[in-house]
Amino acid sequence: MFQIYLPIAEIPVNIIVILLLGLGTGFLAGMFGIGGGFVSTPLLMFIGIPPAIAVSTSSNQIIASSASGLLAHFRKNSVDIKMGLFLVIGGFIGSTFGVSLFKIIQKAGHIDIVVSLVYVIFLGSISITMLVDSVRTLIKKKYGVTWERPDSVHLKKILKKIDHLPWKVYFPKSDIEVSIIAPIVLSIGVGILVALMGIGGGFLMIPAMIYLLRMPSSVVVGTSLFQIVFIASNTTFLQALTNNSVDIVLAFLMIVSSSIGAQIGTRSGYKVDADSMRSFLSLLLLSVCVKMMVSLFSKPESLYIIEILK
Repeated sequence: MFQIYLPIAEIPVNIIVILLLGLGTGFLAGMFGIGGGFVSTPLLMFIGIPPAIAVSTSSNQIIASSASGLLAHFRKNSVDIKMGLFLVIGGFIGSTFGVSLFKIIQKAGHIDIVVSLVYVIFLGSISITMLVDSVRTLIKKKYGVTWERPDSVHLKKILKKIDHLPWKVYFPKSDIEVSIIAPIVLSIGVGILVALMGIGGGFLMIPAMIYLLRMPSSVVVGTSLFQIVFIASNTTFLQALTNNSVDIVLAFLMIVSSSIGAQIGTRSGYKVDADSMRSFLSLLLLSVCVKMMVSLFSKPESLYIIEILK
C-alpha cells in the first residue's frame, strides 16, 4: 500500500516517506537558505535509491524548494540580485565541469563510493564546525563565557588578499565593494559540489558570503537561494541530458512537498531562535554522517552486483 514505482531508479518506494522527506528538506531550505540536498540525498540513499539517481534527482528538488523560499525573500526585499548574478556565472562554470566529472566517475564504476566518501568528509567537517560554533554562542549568551577564535588570524590574512584583488565592484544592496573574482571563484567550487553531491551549496556559500564577502546577514539567505535556483537548474538539465540519471517521478514528488516545506520554513525562520535551530541542524547532519560512515564500512548484503552501464 502507498507504493509507487520509480522508472529510472527501477525500484518501488513508499510515497508517504518520499513526501515527508521532501517536506522536511524544503523546511530546512526555507529556514536556513540551503538547498536541502545535504539531507535529502543521503536519506534517499538510505531508503534504497542508487547514489547516482539520488544526487541527480536531489538537484531537481533543490530548484523547487529554493525557488519557493526565494519568492518569500523577494517579498521581504532581502535579495542582492547584482551579487547573485556574479555567483550564478561562477556556478554555471563549476556545475558544468562537475557534471562532466560525474560522468567520468560513473563510467569508471566508482560513483557510489565517491559520493559516499565526499558526503562523509563534508558532512562531518561542516556539522562539527556548526556544532562547536553553536555551543560557543549558546554558552556565551547564557554564562557570558567567551573563547578566542583560533582561525581569526587566518581569516584576516584571507580577507587582506581578497581586498587586494582587482576588478572591484560596488554592490548597493549589500553596501559593500569587493572584487568580482571572489564571488565567481567561490561559486565555481559550489557548482562542482552541486553536481557531485546533489546539494544546493548553501552550507558553504552562506558562511563564505558572511565572512569572506562580508555581506550583511539580512540579504545572505535570499541571495544564496537566488544563486542556488540557477545553478541547480543547470545541473539538473546537464545530468538529464548527459547521464540520464534524473528520475522524473521521484523528482515530482520531492518538488511538490519541498515547495510547501520551504514556505513553512521561511516563515518559521523569523520566529525561532537561530542558535538553537543551528545546533539542532548540526546534530542532524552529524547523525546522517555517522550513518553514512557505518554504511560505508559495513559488510554489504550482496558481494556482487550486475549493472548495465549506460
